Parts: sequence; C-alpha cells; structure tokens
Amino acid sequence: MNPALRAQQRYREEAILSASPERLLTMLYDRLVLDIERGEAAQLRGDRETANTELQHAQQIVTELAGSLSAEWEGSAGLRALYGYLTRELIGANISRDASRTRACLDIVLPLRDAWHAAAETMTVA
Repeated sequence: MNPALRAQQRYREEAILSASPERLLTMLYDRLVLDIERGEAAQLRGDRETANTELQHAQQIVTELAGSLSAEWEGSAGLRALYGYLTRELIGANISRDASRTRACLDIVLPLRDAWHAAAETMTVA
C-alpha cells in the first residue's frame, strides 16, 4: 500500500477509535445508506458482483446495529424487529437482484439515519 493510502487508512481508523458513541452510530448509518445506494446502482446497471459486495456489507452493518441495542432501552424491541426485517429484505433483494426491494430498504433507512443524526446533534448541543 502506498504511503498516502496508508495515511488515509490510519486517519479513518483514528477517527473511528476517537468517535463518541453517538458519532459512531451516525457513521454506521451514513455507511449503511451509502452501501444500499451503491448496491441499488450496481443492480440497475447489472453489476452483480458489486451489488453483492455492497448489499452484504449493508447486512453486516445492520447486524452490528442490532447487536448494539441495549435491552434496557424501551425502543430496542421495535428497532430489533425492524433490523431483522431489513436484513431479510437486503438478502432477498440481493438474491433476486431486485433493485426495487433494495430501494425499499433505502426508503426505510434514510429517515432512521436522519433521526439518529438529529438525536446526536441534541447530544452534542446539550
């Protein structure tokens, strides 16, 4: 790996390691949106390999988000169920190469991402 790429990678790793919990959550959601968007775009152009890679990474993020839920939080059961649904739909969209199912997942994730960003912003201000 060339020195510039190594420096870039190190910067990203340090940003993640030093991020607050709310910032980590918003970073995960931002990447989830990006993965789903890239997966959908790849499906639309018939690039099965890229679509598969992006949608599998999206599934990994959803799994991470589900695993990070606190059982003590009253909203965790509902969000866990939603994450389960998203995982099933992402898998189905990937297997069937159905860009409309991928778009439906994005339509669910975008408002969640925006809500978590808004919540994180109130944490930063408070």
